[in-house]
Amino acid sequence: MNDLLRAALHETGHTLESLAERVGVDPKTPARWLREDRVPHPRHRAAAAEALGRDIVDIWPDTTRRREPIWFRPWQDIESEAVLLRSYESTVLPGLLQTEAYARAVLTGGGLLPRQDIERHVANRLARQAILARPENPPRLAAVVDESVLRRPVGGRATMREQLTALVTAAQAEHVRIQVVPATVGAYAGLNGPFVLATADDHQMAGYLDNQLQGTVVSDADDIAAILNVWENVRAEALSHWQSVDLISEVAETWT
Repeated sequence: MNDLLRAALHETGHTLESLAERVGVDPKTPARWLREDRVPHPRHRAAAAEALGRDIVDIWPDTTRRREPIWFRPWQDIESEAVLLRSYESTVLPGLLQTEAYARAVLTGGGLLPRQDIERHVANRLARQAILARPENPPRLAAVVDESVLRRPVGGRATMREQLTALVTAAQAEHVRIQVVPATVGAYAGLNGPFVLATADDHQMAGYLDNQLQGTVVSDADDIAAILNVWENVRAEALSHWQSVDLISEVAETWT
């Protein structure tokens, strides 16, 4: 149990229900935070700490520890300092746009990870999303996904509806653009695999390629040029941003 959170609730006279109301989450959510393996989304941690009159580290001291795998750290550092991120996914939604339930379902799939590792990866994935909520200079995110991603029942119907609804909400931000490659498109370059391109404020670029073992960071000029070529191909096959948002909304309605 998170005894620090429990003590803060007791000392301030807050209940789980009153804390949920202050933070703006479902009343059942703070109860989950009492478990040691459940760490709230960064914005919820900040709101909860403020409501309880505490610093975040007074309630969740371990959140400053790095939770990502060692092999992922170089990319996460690049991602956190990027001014532009171009992401293409053919099988799942980009990690920066995943809900907690969707992320957990993705990481649970196949039963290959121990529960404690799943929760650690979920917490890290949600923490990474804080870069998009920065009040100053958040990176621009251009994400292209294959339509099949919207229709794959990851985590079940409720999870998919929540995820696609969250995707529509995210798409309203000026610095987030989402496009969908429709199912009517046949073979195209993106089917060879997902990737992300990060551009720094000095215009230097790096790429990230995922696989079943671990991701690979690339920065060689020829590699970057090749990935950019694929990016242009998938963008050319995709619907416009607002056409894509309409499609995502329509598919969300089917997950009832």
